[in-house]
Amino acid sequence: MDVKAIRQQFPALNQEVNGHPLVYLDSSATSQKPQSVIDAVDTYYRQDNSNVHRGVHTLGTRATEKYEGSREKVRRFINADSTAEIIFTRGTTTSINTVAYSYARANLTTGDEIVINPMEHHSNIIPWQQAAKATGATLKYIPLQDDGTIAIKDVQETVTANTKIVAVTHVSNVLGTINPVKEIAQIAHDNGAVILVDGAQGAPHMKVDVKAIDCDFYAFSGHKMCGPTGIGVLYGKRDLLENMEPVEFGGEMIDFVNLYDSTWKELPWKFEGGTPIIAGAVGLGAAIDFLNEVGMDNIAAHEHKLAAYALKKIRSIDGVSVFGPEERAALVTFNLDDVHPHDTATVLDAEGIAVRAGHHCAQPLMKWLDVTATARASFYLYNTEEDIDRLVDGLLKTKEYFGDVF
Repeated sequence: MDVKAIRQQFPALNQEVNGHPLVYLDSSATSQKPQSVIDAVDTYYRQDNSNVHRGVHTLGTRATEKYEGSREKVRRFINADSTAEIIFTRGTTTSINTVAYSYARANLTTGDEIVINPMEHHSNIIPWQQAAKATGATLKYIPLQDDGTIAIKDVQETVTANTKIVAVTHVSNVLGTINPVKEIAQIAHDNGAVILVDGAQGAPHMKVDVKAIDCDFYAFSGHKMCGPTGIGVLYGKRDLLENMEPVEFGGEMIDFVNLYDSTWKELPWKFEGGTPIIAGAVGLGAAIDFLNEVGMDNIAAHEHKLAAYALKKIRSIDGVSVFGPEERAALVTFNLDDVHPHDTATVLDAEGIAVRAGHHCAQPLMKWLDVTATARASFYLYNTEEDIDRLVDGLLKTKEYFGDVF
């Protein structure tokens, strides 16, 4: 990978913040966008702006071809069998909620179990809490190992014949833990359950093969993988989606409407009510083209080196606590002793370094870690070891500053 050449394709990276060259270490929250994605969205609005599926005029045809062309790109990107299994949504949150409302509430009853774990993002906890309350099902948690990983034996002990849904993140947005989703899927299926994988932190950083994982649902967002905000994907096995009811009703998703009853379009459109997120889908397609050109295996290898380098450098600082396992995705979550993470992030921002601070939409995990908040540096294909060196220098300045204050 020619990271220097890659960086030049991201306009936002070529700026100064507070008098310093920007070091962007917050890609787990949202990635920066390459010029090709910006151009694709711009071209759609400048030349092809029209609604899809409805018009026979030229602009409508071009918009539809781009929109559905992006669906095919997503299908290939995650190795789904059919574009019928690719639902465009607003993002991972909407995708998970769609399954929690449409599948869970129709298939769960008192005595059934939903199994998740404490490292999940709120978007993969709250929908299941609500589904359990609505159906009388029980919410169960797989315990975590001391390093923030999931042991297969604990999955086997937690998932039972009463379990109907297992929901697990592919990669933790706090710990960087890469979960054994294929093995968890096998255990779920052995017990007659379906599995949803939250791929918000997985799809941007590694090659995803939904057939190899054998997951029933996979959810991810465009904005974390070089695409626009407001566009996401729900993959679902066709037989499951066929038997699920839509959660939004209106235009686009109907077949026939009568005065007292209506019928729905076939997949995938029955889940895409109203005018869809056309420009977002076009941008997501361009982002997939960009990632494929770089190569997902190349991205994963580059990030693996960055994560190892960052762990070594940050752990060399006295008075720092690092959270999560040794083998991890491209992020490091940490705290400086006696310095609030928000203060750490503020000092780093003064040096032009962007990190995330807070509970990262993972308050149960913060409680498990026995902290109220953490700082997080997350990396992507455009980051370098020099960025991490700048981060370490910034952390040393933070320690020096607060050492003088106290």
